[in-house]
Amino acid sequence: MFKKIVSLVMVAALSFSLVACGAAKDTGNTEASNTAAAVDDLAKVKEKGKLVVGITDFEPMDYKDADGKWIGFDADMANEFAKSLGVEAEFVEIEWDNKALELSSGNIDCVWNGMTLTDEVKSSMDCSNPYCNNAQIVIVPTDKADQYQTVDSLTDLSFAVEVGSAGEEQAKANNLKYTSVTNQASALMEVAAGTSDAAIIDSLMAAAMVGEGTSYDKLTYTVGLNSEEYGVGFRQGSNLTEELNKFFKTSYEDGSMTKIAETYGVQAALIEQK
Repeated sequence: MFKKIVSLVMVAALSFSLVACGAAKDTGNTEASNTAAAVDDLAKVKEKGKLVVGITDFEPMDYKDADGKWIGFDADMANEFAKSLGVEAEFVEIEWDNKALELSSGNIDCVWNGMTLTDEVKSSMDCSNPYCNNAQIVIVPTDKADQYQTVDSLTDLSFAVEVGSAGEEQAKANNLKYTSVTNQASALMEVAAGTSDAAIIDSLMAAAMVGEGTSYDKLTYTVGLNSEEYGVGFRQGSNLTEELNKFFKTSYEDGSMTKIAETYGVQAALIEQK
């Protein structure tokens, strides 16, 4: 299932124009333009001894194990990044639609949760270099999949999408009928329960949670709606952005990023860090 979804992402990448860079690349050296804020941001994290990470329940990126500990590719990488700064990572569940407000208000230090690098995200945050490929894909009951293989075939369906997500953006862009729910896990539950006909979620989540051998073995994916990339968001002007970019490059080169990715089956989606 994962290989099929990754293939879908790769095919979609040939058909859509990606916005590949975060704000750190788009706007040049943000640290130089706002040095005081950047220095204070890094110093604040070190002074309090923790990096507060804004997340949602999003397997395989951020989710809890049987003991209630946050794990996942993003969670493990955030722990390692915090360790490189000499601090600990603290994970805080946020309302995804309020992520920029949570960040700007200082309630969290970064948003690290399989976040798509949309224009809206890049205008409100200082974003890292992209680290994972992704796509928004349509989820339907397996026994109805043959009916919904094109975008045009989706017009009569009622969708569940995460509020403030890239999935919601795709529902709007394709003029689909939808209901916004708290998170992507809730969107899947809506389809499984029959209260929504379909959902739009991230391909990496679908690989972990949909299909044979998963929690939703009676659901499957059909249409890929776009191609996109994940990044991590910090406050505007934060030099934590550059610190993370350096960490990404080092961990990619020494193989530790790939090793963590393999733990959660997302290694095929990794983007080379240069």
